[in-house]
Amino acid sequence: MVLYTTPFPNSCLSALHAVSWALIFPCYWLIDRLVASFKPTTYEKRQRADDPCCLQLLCTALFTPIYLALLVAALPFAFLGFLFWSPLQSARRPYTYSRLEDKGPAGGAALLNEWKGTGTGKSFCFATANLCLLPDSLARLNNLFNTQARAKEIGQRIRNGAARPQIKIYIDSPTNTSISAASFSSLVSPQGSDGGTRAVPGNIKRTASVEYKGDGGRHPSDEAANGPASGDTADGGSLEDACIVRIGGEEGGRPPEMDDSATGSQVRNGASGGPKGQTPNHNQRDGDSGSLGSPSASRESLVKARAGPDGSGGGEPGVNSKLLYKASVVKKAAARRRRHPDEAFDHEVSAFFPANLDFLCLQEVFDKRAAAKLKDQLHGYFEYILYDVGVYGCRGCCNFKCLNSGLFFASRYPVMDVAYHCYPNGCSFDALASKGALFLKVQVGSTPQDQRIVGYIACTHLHAPPEDSAIRCEQLDLLQDWLADFRKSTSSSSAANPEELVAFDVICGDLNFDNCSSDDKLEQQHSLFTRYKDPCRLGPGEEKPWAIGTLLDTNGLYDEDVCTPDNLQKVLESEEGRREYLAFPTSKSPGAGQKGRKDLLKGNGRRIDYMLHAEEGLCPDWKAEVEEFSFITQLSGLTDHLPVAMRLMVSSGEEEA
Repeated sequence: MVLYTTPFPNSCLSALHAVSWALIFPCYWLIDRLVASFKPTTYEKRQRADDPCCLQLLCTALFTPIYLALLVAALPFAFLGFLFWSPLQSARRPYTYSRLEDKGPAGGAALLNEWKGTGTGKSFCFATANLCLLPDSLARLNNLFNTQARAKEIGQRIRNGAARPQIKIYIDSPTNTSISAASFSSLVSPQGSDGGTRAVPGNIKRTASVEYKGDGGRHPSDEAANGPASGDTADGGSLEDACIVRIGGEEGGRPPEMDDSATGSQVRNGASGGPKGQTPNHNQRDGDSGSLGSPSASRESLVKARAGPDGSGGGEPGVNSKLLYKASVVKKAAARRRRHPDEAFDHEVSAFFPANLDFLCLQEVFDKRAAAKLKDQLHGYFEYILYDVGVYGCRGCCNFKCLNSGLFFASRYPVMDVAYHCYPNGCSFDALASKGALFLKVQVGSTPQDQRIVGYIACTHLHAPPEDSAIRCEQLDLLQDWLADFRKSTSSSSAANPEELVAFDVICGDLNFDNCSSDDKLEQQHSLFTRYKDPCRLGPGEEKPWAIGTLLDTNGLYDEDVCTPDNLQKVLESEEGRREYLAFPTSKSPGAGQKGRKDLLKGNGRRIDYMLHAEEGLCPDWKAEVEEFSFITQLSGLTDHLPVAMRLMVSSGEEEA
């Protein structure tokens, strides 16, 4: 299949579209700014309260007549541009594919040689997030603003989290029972000048946001913004190659079944200043671990250690700034029994996106300028990106579409096939966007017999109004049918092209219903959940105890308790914090407000962002099992949703035997 790298089939149409949009854009921008000036966020209201001169109100009163005059002048040009723009949409392609040409040893092509389908299993990490990158006036309905700056900051944070060295910190404490706490202990061994190993000194602290150097000694700032490109981490995507740090355990203790033969990673002691591109609605504070350069701490982040030549913790800062840690490969089964005896996989609230993230599915990236900024930032880590997904105008849909689908996909592995479908049954304000489903086929390896190992990923965003359950169920039906057609049309089996081996089948996205609300029973019982497994769900209307909501209460986005990743992580680890800052299901009964009903609600908030995986339809001898599941706070203050991540381990029955 040919992947579309430009939105139009020829340069003439592209130039005509650019001219038409140039005529429309001034009117579009003026309307957006004019409406935004009358819809302040809670952050802006607090700033105005601290401003005795009310300068912002004065500026609004001064510039409003100017905006109106310019808007009237721009309307004729916008109308002329619209006459050209609208018919051009019939020739527009449904997405734009961008590939950053691989120049390094660990790009997408090199990743295909890491797994041959034999030997040990292979883990793949997926993440999904709703970013609310709407035009600024519309984003303010969700108490968010400054869409362009948010897009740049979001891209930097995702890349920083995914590109960081994978260092696991497990805290030995019989009193620590929080969701993200771990009781499994292990050791890290700094390597001295003599090549021997030493015990970790007792002054290693739970500190996270340090600068680091990966392979080749490259600093994060050497790449496009402040994170290394794909492949800079030592393990190249393997979960097992993780640096394990033990805090507060028995002195001299050693975990069972530990293998000392592993790769290493370098950690530099120190922290840089605030991250570049910081958005106005997210002030840098102590404890903010949104970027690896911030002077803060996080439970699952990097380690700041000071060890002298004798291992005592003294020594000069110049000598202590770089420590080589040997990674400890710990068998996952033993670790899980220690950490989560009631669950087959790890689960936590994390202040960072998972290290070595392979696939990223995003929703509500509606603004095209914001999508371009996000793409530029993420290309420092992801080689393959699809953005500006959807249709405009009346093409293939019953309603006129002003916005695209908002779907955005990034991958470290090569994309083989792509398909997009627009849901035809949207109504109300949701019908203005071409919400739909994006289907992708990626290659993740090849066998010694040159059979391709592939995976299928679907990214979607369903209808939003809570009262329209029937519409969402129809869309779930279409999603299943489209996915089956996509797999059938893209599968290949012939003598010249051997049958492909399917490693995973994953569905990600914002489904706009939760599994606990009594108003969403229709969606909870949909047949999709019989074919795909939800790691957080026990059954219709019943969640696993550790699952939490992914929709934040927009009124509290800028509260000091939750405005940084670390603070939000700590708040969500407590039941009281979840009830205060997560959105809960609303009731159709009159007089039922969220604040007064929280004590009566069951569950831990509205979980509307899902990651589902299939256990059937894969290679007959393989199976995919969840290895980790995370609720991520790294985008605190930048969106009203919690990103979620899932790591799948693909292995064969022969390997387990």
